[in-house]
Amino acid sequence: MEAKDGMSYAPKGKPAPVVKPGEFPIAAAFLDHGHIFGQCNGLVEAGADLRFVYDPDPKKVEAFCKIYPQARSVDSFERILDDPEIRMVAAAAVPCERGPIGCRVLRAGKDYFTDKTPFTTLDQLADARRAVAETGKKYMVYFSERLHVESAVFAGDLIAAGAIGRVVEVVGFGPHRLSATTRPAWFFEKAKYGGILCDIGSHQFEQFLSFSGATDATVTFALAANRANPEHPELEDFGEAHLVGNNGATNFIRVDWFTPDASRTWGDGRTFILGTSGYIEIRKYVEVGRGEGGDQLYLVNDRVEEHHSLAGKVGFPFFGALILDCLNRTELAMTQAHAFKAAELCLLAQAKAAT
Repeated sequence: MEAKDGMSYAPKGKPAPVVKPGEFPIAAAFLDHGHIFGQCNGLVEAGADLRFVYDPDPKKVEAFCKIYPQARSVDSFERILDDPEIRMVAAAAVPCERGPIGCRVLRAGKDYFTDKTPFTTLDQLADARRAVAETGKKYMVYFSERLHVESAVFAGDLIAAGAIGRVVEVVGFGPHRLSATTRPAWFFEKAKYGGILCDIGSHQFEQFLSFSGATDATVTFALAANRANPEHPELEDFGEAHLVGNNGATNFIRVDWFTPDASRTWGDGRTFILGTSGYIEIRKYVEVGRGEGGDQLYLVNDRVEEHHSLAGKVGFPFFGALILDCLNRTELAMTQAHAFKAAELCLLAQAKAAT
């Protein structure tokens, strides 16, 4: 699926329900980022019953209901929080508001599924950790660049099967198209979006933890800067960072808002994973200069040298697993510790970049 910018990128998969109709009622709220459509696509395809939608902007609600006519508009967020049948709230609020909204959802007795980045401050993360401990509810995060990319899902399966041995290093590139004239005002206010390493960098840190198996890491270097957008002085259009995991694996990331206009997609996202007996390259969204689309994976190890074109072949198992986790109170889709650690690392990297 192609999109002009990452904000409107909302992958669609094949329906693969894990529950019966009506068994897992959900609501959508705070539609500030277009990722809400990807979040809802994944959940609905896995069998979720999307019953309600709320946003203070009626135009956003109208656009949402055109895509999901089954969702009924409500005039207050409290209407969703007070409904005993709603099991989960999916939200894509302004980043600085995601943490406080999530704590309200958890304390209302519901699981929460937010767009990345889940927090813009360490205090918000601490509040969410307390809310999870108090309620036992889930604070899950839509790290779409792994969870909603078939080649990334397949890479995880290969690593788990031992295809490249023990992971030594993960290198991730996350370029994005700026499309400045289409962005809301909050996009250019650092206190609201959190900084580039906190925002789009969060994808990269989550992938490092997932692919490497590290459960913690140290930020050894971080940089964030505005290289080419002086008219937006609070925008960071370039960032990079280096991490060392608690298992010895290392991570280098680069994120930016410099996708050229001629690119067919919003960003040529790539991931390189080096193991002790092989390596993987993921070309997520485009095969530059060729007719093929994204979801291309290259595997070289001691036995094979292979190219896999994976669009439409793998699916997105995270969403069904998440629904079952919510019903069974398991942690098969993603552990809470993993989601919070990825969030913590992006906040620590952002803070280090400011020093």
